[in-house]
Amino acid sequence: MTEREIPEQYLDGYDRILAEVSTTGRRLTRDELQARRALGEQAAEAGHGLRALVSAHLTAARTAWPGTTGSAADALAAVQQVIDAFAEGYERAQRLAVRQEEAARREFIDDLLYGRSDLGRLAERAERFGLRLSQAHAVAVARGPAAYEEGDPVPRQVERALNSRFSDRSVLLTTKDGRLLCIAPGHQDEILTHFAKQAHAATDGGQVAIGRPQPGPGGVVQSYEEALGVLELAERLDLDAPVLRAADLLVYPVLTRDRQAMADLVTGTLGPLNTARGGADPLLDTLTAYFDCGCVAAEAARRLSLSVRALTYRLERIHKLTGANPADPAHRYMLQTAVIGARLLDWPVKAL
Repeated sequence: MTEREIPEQYLDGYDRILAEVSTTGRRLTRDELQARRALGEQAAEAGHGLRALVSAHLTAARTAWPGTTGSAADALAAVQQVIDAFAEGYERAQRLAVRQEEAARREFIDDLLYGRSDLGRLAERAERFGLRLSQAHAVAVARGPAAYEEGDPVPRQVERALNSRFSDRSVLLTTKDGRLLCIAPGHQDEILTHFAKQAHAATDGGQVAIGRPQPGPGGVVQSYEEALGVLELAERLDLDAPVLRAADLLVYPVLTRDRQAMADLVTGTLGPLNTARGGADPLLDTLTAYFDCGCVAAEAARRLSLSVRALTYRLERIHKLTGANPADPAHRYMLQTAVIGARLLDWPVKAL
């Protein structure tokens, strides 16, 4: 906006102040300063640029200068006071606008992720933030060693990386409960893949979970909850892959859908391990390592820092206590499913 486009209302009384101050040498009164601040706030709310406004004040001072009498130093001091007060009001209005925008954005994100708002109204608000909820969306959630808030260096770094590559896409990057979130159209998987890569690096090796694309206004919260479930699953099962996709882990929700049935399988199959010397934990760890490495005894022994002979003894002990042989394909599936269930249900730490 040029100087000539700045409305005269923002310079109201300015020439009178300059004339009086240059003649009397007085400083601006409290009321005059407050009036200048109020005009600055109004100019900011109207969308005028501060640079153009300052330029308009300087031009007005230069125009009024031939008609002023008295000290030039006093006149310049008055110009400085006016511009300082005006800029203070302008910046105050801008800070308030930023806070209001941040509050509106946070409220929208909370409503979006918790499904607390009317879906039709939510879809209307989403367009303001670049999302079209009539389409399917997927959510990626990244966690690191620290909790992150919007404006922190890590979220800013990831956001810059995404914007530099996908500036024309409908992407929303935010934080929630200390984690980084990326919401993207469901058919643009390359966005979430790039987010996962950048978030993993920015969080010093943090882990990222990606929910499946879900349709409609309620799809975002479904995909978000799926991603959170994957992170919880990774913690329980010690899954250390940097990126985990809900679509690749659907077997685990299926296994735990009937919690009582899974609990019965765990206690019925693995319960006898509690009678072993040292309890069930060492033998359960043995089964976990054995199954995780594809039932290769030498590799399982290496992971457990045991000799192959000691590992074999533990497997034989498990066979004797449970009646199921881990090396027998006929027994293996039941044992492995029970081991997974024990890890999901945090047995034997928690009684089932």
